[in-house]
Amino acid sequence: MSGHSTYQPQSKVLQWFEKRLPIGGLIHSSFVAYPTPRNLNYLWTFGAILSFMLGVQIITGVVLAMHYTPHVDMAFRSVESIMRDVNFGWLLRYLHANGAAMFFLAVYIHMFRGIYYGSYKEPREVLWILGVIIYLLMMATGFMGYVLVWGQMSFWAATVITNLFSAIPGVGDAIVTWLWGGFAVGNPTLNRFYSLHYLLPFVIAGVVVLHIWALHVAGQNNPTGIEPKSDKDTVAFTPYATLKDGFFVAAFCILYAWFVFYVPNYLGHADNYIPANPAVTPAEIVPEWYYLPFYAILRSIPDKLMGVIALFSSILVLAFIPWLDTSRVRSARYRPLFRQFFWLWVIACIGLGWLGSKQPEGIYVIMSRVFTVYYFAFFLIVMPLLGIFEKTKPLPNSISESVLGAKA
Repeated sequence: MSGHSTYQPQSKVLQWFEKRLPIGGLIHSSFVAYPTPRNLNYLWTFGAILSFMLGVQIITGVVLAMHYTPHVDMAFRSVESIMRDVNFGWLLRYLHANGAAMFFLAVYIHMFRGIYYGSYKEPREVLWILGVIIYLLMMATGFMGYVLVWGQMSFWAATVITNLFSAIPGVGDAIVTWLWGGFAVGNPTLNRFYSLHYLLPFVIAGVVVLHIWALHVAGQNNPTGIEPKSDKDTVAFTPYATLKDGFFVAAFCILYAWFVFYVPNYLGHADNYIPANPAVTPAEIVPEWYYLPFYAILRSIPDKLMGVIALFSSILVLAFIPWLDTSRVRSARYRPLFRQFFWLWVIACIGLGWLGSKQPEGIYVIMSRVFTVYYFAFFLIVMPLLGIFEKTKPLPNSISESVLGAKA
């Protein structure tokens, strides 16, 4: 659904180049003339925000890698040296560390929006699955980056999380030994994680290109959930969407800058400013905030293997939403029952995040189990059944009608 390109370079050099490699025409058709539904709201700007944050993470990460030493005896000191001795090293470190948190914040809003408005439904199933793959790669990349600091929380998080694979019957211990590069978390582990943490962002960038390609093939969804039927339903991507994207990227950067310059360690953990010590276990081991909902799901189940299965299932189930949701109506605007169940699910996700930071005892365990049950029930029970029993509201005849009224 890329727009028809009218790009004609004026320079003879550019004309010569365009005939042999039409990059200008591709950019023009994809990001200038590309038809965009006219009713998109600011929730559709998070794709641009995520692209911007990915660029920030790659650039700051490459520069940080120039000064980092991936060795257990020097990793922690090299991070401290970056903060104190490298010109603007403190800024690079805080941009990268807080950038990861902002990246996940934006991706969660992006995913919630996609579920609310049914952006996973036909013909956008592949687009949605590519998004889930990006999310999985982000989780792996973020975890490995957290370990590189080699503080107390980094070391013990690596020990706990990699040990989860030992619950897999038959091959679990072999997987853990391979991840560690030995029989305990040590220097080979750090080197493996450093190598993969450097590589995976470029893999993410490649999948993002596929994600954008799939978006341009299927076209953008919109708040009404109906497809454009005429030119009146769309506007050119530039300037309408680019101005909106640019404004909200700038607004998001204000929040990002507030964390970087005013509370750079607010989202971190104090124990990670203590060098890793295998002989001393921290009082509590907690992951970064963006992993807390899944950590709560893991701890809510007393059996280790079942906990690990629930943990991975809670992420993988997202890939099957296009087939679990049986309703023909996309947008929750016209699905009153789905809207209520959706907000209860959002509350469950936030509740799991809060519970993941608490000790696994008493009422916290009971609440975690209740929220975990609802988390899975939303996908496996609510979505399939609502498509059969829910009475939806009538859809507008077109996007322009939903914006301008019936006279449009």
